[in-house]
Amino acid sequence: MAPVPGTISDTQDESATTSSGLVPYLFRVFDCARPLLPPSRYCLANIDQVVIGRGEDCARRVVQSGANVLEIVVSDPRVSSVHAQMRKMLGRWIIEDAGSRNGVMRNGTREARAVIADGDLLELGQTFFVFRAGLAEDVGDGDAYVGPALGLSTLLPRLGGEFRALEGVARSNVSVVIQGESGTGKELIAKAVHAISTRAGSFVPVNCGALPETLIETELFGYRKGAFSGASEDRPGLVRSADRGTLFLDEIGDLPRASQAAFLRVLQEREVTPIGGTKAVPVDIRLCSATHNTLTSMVEAGDFRGDLYARISGYTMRLPALRDRREDLGLLVASLLQRHGGNGVTFTKEATRALFRYRWPLNIRELEKCLESAAVLAAGAPIGLEHLPDGIRGTPVRTEHSTPPEHHDAKTPPPDLSREDLDRREQMIALLREHQGNISALARVMGKERVQIRRWLQRYQLDADEFKR
Repeated sequence: MAPVPGTISDTQDESATTSSGLVPYLFRVFDCARPLLPPSRYCLANIDQVVIGRGEDCARRVVQSGANVLEIVVSDPRVSSVHAQMRKMLGRWIIEDAGSRNGVMRNGTREARAVIADGDLLELGQTFFVFRAGLAEDVGDGDAYVGPALGLSTLLPRLGGEFRALEGVARSNVSVVIQGESGTGKELIAKAVHAISTRAGSFVPVNCGALPETLIETELFGYRKGAFSGASEDRPGLVRSADRGTLFLDEIGDLPRASQAAFLRVLQEREVTPIGGTKAVPVDIRLCSATHNTLTSMVEAGDFRGDLYARISGYTMRLPALRDRREDLGLLVASLLQRHGGNGVTFTKEATRALFRYRWPLNIRELEKCLESAAVLAAGAPIGLEHLPDGIRGTPVRTEHSTPPEHHDAKTPPPDLSREDLDRREQMIALLREHQGNISALARVMGKERVQIRRWLQRYQLDADEFKR
């Protein structure tokens, strides 16, 4: 929703930021009755007051009694004509109920007047907002940036800028490395890069962590008939299958050192010699790689070849975890619903609140599975709490100013865990539930050895047997 041109005084600087240099924003992120409604971003850098009320969807900036006012109007029947107002006082933002019929909820609690903190979830009628006290970018109001793939859509200014840059890179032959946790959409990004590139060949994904070490070179480079026992025919291998297309190496950090050396030669010479072959075959591939590890750290530790990293790291981007882009949750829900034919799906306020309060340790992949099952269980009725997985119901909000959430089906976490440890613990709990306590499956999904998984289980005071059915 583009803002209506307002009448803010020309003598004031609309790009003004807070004293810390950060810019406050308000994001309208979700409408329970209209989950496909595009979300919006409102910059509060030069705003003294925000007024939210009911009417035809729009936003406008006006001057009232010398104050710069942002008026946000939503066509939500449960929002009063003037529902709430936000004021900036002594460097902090305060929200007040303006005598509305249905009240104002902040992080699930009804408030008549409250100071709002970074990351707070605000609920007015069936419309949800997220407040951010300070982002580093001042790009003004705007709609979401919607790219050519699910993972390329965002309301966040910086991430939108990175996606735009990636689109430009995709039109070249520059190699791309995508870093991010499991489930953040790395393969979706790689597929988008391939689609934008318009290369004539195929998109060929390779899960490096799932290939047996003894078969990696055979699978990648192919073989000639008779090269070994059982080789009854010529096989081109995955690299040649991606000729004139895109080869996507998922979890490239799991490639053994010997295979790294062999693959380095392929990139240097742009040719493949099949196992048992004597003649190299030219290949034209665009390389995209993905990893949940930081490759530069692996290079420093001697676990990944520096010369191979130099070959694959033309452009690197990191996908944030879903918990770090809550502003995009409604946008992603809408994209997933459209992808699975859920155009008529609606949500109750309680279910929506739970979706925004959950930490999503398995990221977009977990969100997709949640929505798929919830839509089936709802059978045409609004999706309610009862249709959501057990772990998503009632999870408390966790912001920079709040205590860590309780964990269902697991003991309270040890008190000395860092934020990174707490996030990994939640991810492991979700995976233990999904794989019913199977440590081997956990190691495979997380790309780690079983011994490391057992160390983490001990450190995080988790018992895999408690998750077995």
